[in-house]
Amino acid sequence: MTVQSPIPDYEAARFAMVESQLRPQGVVDPAVTRAMGSVPREQFVPEALRPLAYVDRALALGGDRFLPAPAVLGQLLTQMMPERGQRALVVGAGTGYSAAVFAAMDLDVVAIESSPELAAMARKLGINIVEAPLEAGDPKGGSFDQVLIDGAVEIIPDEIIAQLAEGGRLGTALIDRGITRLAVGRKAGGAFGYLTFGDAGVPALPGFTRPKEFTF
Repeated sequence: MTVQSPIPDYEAARFAMVESQLRPQGVVDPAVTRAMGSVPREQFVPEALRPLAYVDRALALGGDRFLPAPAVLGQLLTQMMPERGQRALVVGAGTGYSAAVFAAMDLDVVAIESSPELAAMARKLGINIVEAPLEAGDPKGGSFDQVLIDGAVEIIPDEIIAQLAEGGRLGTALIDRGITRLAVGRKAGGAFGYLTFGDAGVPALPGFTRPKEFTF
């Protein structure tokens, strides 16, 4: 009897993602690779794109929204160092993939999404999603140990930084003069600072544009 594997074989694709995309780009934290190797990424993209779910690029979710490439999330989580039991906020959660990865790492996750269509998809996948404007973070004003802004932004709003607990970390991709770099910041002594650590092709998240300066 011939046993045939599903086409595509998503389990094999997840394994290949970890070994050929994440590890070569410095994602070696066992908790991160375990979580990303277990969450079925294909469920979080439109059905027509499921065969491409594990390619090393961003995938369109509809409208002007994208699911960033796997290595982007992996590198950010590696630098953010989430720990079991912490509270995490995902801003611009889309269909909920990053929130699902946090949950697989045993964090308590709140996901914020402004698109009703994407939020509905996330709910069907069991994600704790809140429909609200992205720039203000959690409308309840919670305090979080980990904050992920899941897309590229020109600015990190003060409202979101205020929701970061003392010692908490925030990860995102920052757009500076046309170049996008991954960045992770930390709140200490009530102040927030961040470092960038690598260029990346991350689609912009709407609503985080720097105000244009007025000139004569």
